[in-house]
Amino acid sequence: MKSRKTLHAHSHMTLLAASALALGAAAQAQAQDTTPSDDSGEIIVTAQKRAQSTLDVGITLSVAGAEALATKRIEAVTDLVSFTPNVSVKDNIPGLVPVITIRGVGLNDFSATNNPSAGVYVDEVSLSSLALMNFDFFDIERLEVLKGPQGTLYGRTATAGALNIVTARPSLAGVTGKLGGSWGNYQAKDVEAMVNVPVSDTLALRFAGKGIFQDKGYYFNQRLNRDIGRREVLLGRAQALWEPSDGVEVLLKVEGQRSRSELGSAEFFGAFPTPSLPAGVTCPGAPQCSDFFGYTDTDGNPFRGNWSVSPDYDVNQVNTTARVQADLGFATLTSVTGYIKFDRQWSADTDAGPLPQLDFVTDDRVKQFSQELRLSRDTQLVNWLIGGFYSKDHVETSYSGNLSALFNTTTFTSSDQRSKSAAIFANGEWRLADTLKLVTGARYTSERRTNIGGTTDLVSLAPGSALTGAPFGSPPIPLAVSNAKITDKNWSWKLGLNWKPSARMLVYASATQGIKSGGFFAGVATNSGQLIPYRPEKLIAYEIGIKGRAPSAGLGYSISAFYYDYNDVQTFIRDFVGGLPIQRLGNVNSAEIYGIDADLTLSPAALDGLTLNAGLGLLHSKLGSFASSGGNVPAGNRLPDAPKLSFNTGASYEFSLADTISARFAVDGRYQSSAFKDALNDPIIATKGYWVWNARASVLRKGDWDFSIWGKNLGDKRYVTQGVNQTVLGVGFRVYGAPRTYGISATKCF
Repeated sequence: MKSRKTLHAHSHMTLLAASALALGAAAQAQAQDTTPSDDSGEIIVTAQKRAQSTLDVGITLSVAGAEALATKRIEAVTDLVSFTPNVSVKDNIPGLVPVITIRGVGLNDFSATNNPSAGVYVDEVSLSSLALMNFDFFDIERLEVLKGPQGTLYGRTATAGALNIVTARPSLAGVTGKLGGSWGNYQAKDVEAMVNVPVSDTLALRFAGKGIFQDKGYYFNQRLNRDIGRREVLLGRAQALWEPSDGVEVLLKVEGQRSRSELGSAEFFGAFPTPSLPAGVTCPGAPQCSDFFGYTDTDGNPFRGNWSVSPDYDVNQVNTTARVQADLGFATLTSVTGYIKFDRQWSADTDAGPLPQLDFVTDDRVKQFSQELRLSRDTQLVNWLIGGFYSKDHVETSYSGNLSALFNTTTFTSSDQRSKSAAIFANGEWRLADTLKLVTGARYTSERRTNIGGTTDLVSLAPGSALTGAPFGSPPIPLAVSNAKITDKNWSWKLGLNWKPSARMLVYASATQGIKSGGFFAGVATNSGQLIPYRPEKLIAYEIGIKGRAPSAGLGYSISAFYYDYNDVQTFIRDFVGGLPIQRLGNVNSAEIYGIDADLTLSPAALDGLTLNAGLGLLHSKLGSFASSGGNVPAGNRLPDAPKLSFNTGASYEFSLADTISARFAVDGRYQSSAFKDALNDPIIATKGYWVWNARASVLRKGDWDFSIWGKNLGDKRYVTQGVNQTVLGVGFRVYGAPRTYGISATKCF
């Protein structure tokens, strides 16, 4: 007999199936504009490790090509929300630690020691640490956002989905180049250049670079009496493509990042009422509420405050990648080798006030090596792929804490984490008929992770520490200690059907299991019990979808319905075990998520040059019951960063001004309904629903030059992206999205 939980899942799937079929006529286009296409106009992607039309990929997939990246000014990970629904990206600190959540599955963490739930792959190399998510896009061919668990085709598993970043490759076709730049408000400037040079019939080089210079920040620190958030970022990439013989290709890449910039800071809120508290306003959470020392922030400007830490943000990073592909006759061998060395220093004012209550200076260092090998072949019976993956990561992170105003002491927190992961995986698409394929996949992963670290009270100030009660002169006192090892061994799998009733339509259904490994919380802790490892999380996703094109009507569409059975969810919980409240990563036993993704693009033949697009995400999420410091939390809370509704829309119109010169106008907007920021569904730090609108006007000669004027967040909407409630310590903070920006840009190709 089937379990009640299984029957419940099946009933949801039946409902979602009916919804998908009913809405099939109003479904999603997978690409935003010019991405690589085949002769029929289909969008070509490499989401399944080979070049395919999106109409051959039974996955909910959104794509943005080079033109969309420029038109929408998609410049960093936080801009992904502009072209795909049911995706949320937030900064844990303004300008730092972007976390991607797809269909409610994300990672509500900030530590460099953790790997993301939504896998990020740069030219097939997975990024193992949250610290590596901070980078700017340049010379990109396309972005691919895959929704749902990935693992039977990818080197590192991901429960939420995947972001594939594909950089532009060298070409043997001829010498090409590009030079561009922009100027905007806040004294922002950037310049980008690229040159592609064939050295011989078999060797081509491509060099690209970008400089970002912002001389005025969004934020004003009244304590320093100046703006903060300035940026100076240098990015560079060199690639060599060598094709020594037919069937052999070698691609080498070296890229680097150097940043000498500043971070913004969050908006303060306090816990205690003050004489100026208006009638009907309660504490904590209101601007008129104060901390223990009477500080309030009542100016109503979330980008203005009194912050007590240095805003400096320094980054150095070097990545190297070697990709070798060879036709062995019986199969194609692909080897992808990646190495990353990264370090950064930054500070966080987590009390968001003028006194050093909860101030931290952070140092993160990451070394990552990965090796992936794949064999693949397409036969009459099956398109198969088998592969192996190995990675070795070393992440060191430390927090020097200044708690002098609150506890009359300083602290030191560190984590030295080493991980080794090995996996084998296989995937096959079996031809059951001319129009029907069976998809099967399996993966076995073995991972070992060790962690040495903890938090120490340095007892550094007279007369002594209020944190531990130790008098000045006492030796440092360990508050929390971790010296542990965990081992995860798990299976992932996929089973699906792809049916193509016509060349321009795909109907698909799948069941997929994804696993995210367990790990160690690496933040500040006051008790060793807070450093107990969190368990792996497991997600089984059931999905059905339909996608297609109707060229005569200028229509592209896709819609999918999904149900997730989610167990041991890794999420932030509020912990008082050590006597002080901390936000730490833990597990919630279960959750369920279901919803719909839909997108539509329309280019009506009656109005040449007009393109309309819309995307809709509907999401229901429900956490199971779990224990917190305040007692048992009953089932029913929503997952963090899981709005019930997200919506994207846009329109562009291009028309001729002369024989070779065109004008283009484009506008796009996105809406997100209210969302919670923690598993407790704390209303104080929740975000309300909001719209953000962007626009761009251009004059261009295609393939030659482009001059544009643009604006982002035109309504200067102030919206919360993250929040932390520490009002037991008298304080809390909220992080806001960027304010209105605007400027001009110009590009010349040669």
